[in-house]
Amino acid sequence: MATMTIRNLEDDLKAQLRVRAAQNGHSMEEEVRDILRKALKGEPLSGRGLVNSIREMVAPYGGVELELPPRDQQRDPPDFA
Repeated sequence: MATMTIRNLEDDLKAQLRVRAAQNGHSMEEEVRDILRKALKGEPLSGRGLVNSIREMVAPYGGVELELPPRDQQRDPPDFA
């Protein structure tokens, strides 16, 4: 796991964090981790989806129409008797 140091944190902000951590029964470090998890939950890392990123990269080359092969009926499973 990574370690992070936060410098120049205002005294009143640290005091609020200490109180909030105590109210939730956490250490200050755990409270900060919880705040960060909640703030970043569900947020994509790049801010856009993978599909959109790929589309933007290949858009200058046009598109490709693929013909799908017909589907056959499923064959019977082998008999190992």
